[in-house]
Amino acid sequence: FHQEKWIYVHKGSTKERHGYCTLGEAFNRLDFSSAILDSRRFNYVVRLLELIAKSQLTSLSGIAQKNYMNILEKVVQKVLEDQQNIRLIRELLQTLYTSLCTLVQRVGKSVLVGNINMWVHRMETILHWQQQLNNIQITRPAFKGTTFTDLPLCLQLNIMQRLSDGRDLVSLGQVAPDLQVLSEDRLLWKKLCQYHFTDRQIRKRLILSDKGQLDWKKMYFKLIRCYPRKEQYGDTLQLCRHCHILSWKGTDHPCTANNPETCSTSLSPQDFINLFRF
Repeated sequence: FHQEKWIYVHKGSTKERHGYCTLGEAFNRLDFSSAILDSRRFNYVVRLLELIAKSQLTSLSGIAQKNYMNILEKVVQKVLEDQQNIRLIRELLQTLYTSLCTLVQRVGKSVLVGNINMWVHRMETILHWQQQLNNIQITRPAFKGTTFTDLPLCLQLNIMQRLSDGRDLVSLGQVAPDLQVLSEDRLLWKKLCQYHFTDRQIRKRLILSDKGQLDWKKMYFKLIRCYPRKEQYGDTLQLCRHCHILSWKGTDHPCTANNPETCSTSLSPQDFINLFRF
């Protein structure tokens, strides 16, 4: 089927008034297959796939479910080829598999579109993808020039401050003893906490170290269990408030407003899903 760069979403609360009224239709028509090849959009699409896996699978039509699996397959193949975002996709696949286990058990209640055997086959495919990801052997580049640890300490810290996931910081610290010391820097973990969480959330989860100081690292991992982390994407879907067109940022659409740029609102993946709840 033809995929478009934008779709019309009528501002209304009923199915009759909603234009492309279902999440499945919107998912089918927007060009997610191309979006996953764009590094600025990849994480956005993956997060959207995760949210759908958690709670929206039963709202997708048969065609939309097939499209969902096709896009997921392309995501997995991309990760297998470039060996990036492995953990992110492992988590996505586990979320999807867990949801399907629950839904398939309730198959007699017509919660999933399609034959049960088809869904069992898809679950087997997910297990196969998980095994492929687990078997990835990271290949080290042949480049023999300057490495991360050759950089001045101030530059190493500066780069580490740009990591937005504490697990990446922990993984980096496991590479070499010197990086282990840097990865425990209190200021790094403090900035990470302050980036993702509000002052009020932080105050409610204070943890003191044996030295009587705030243990920002322990606080970070406690906070992520209690509150959602801040989401940041290089590119997002946008909704034009003037003409109710949904499109990727930078995509031209037939807007009749005098200043189209001022009418666009960036949507988080959850915002996108919320558009189709009525």
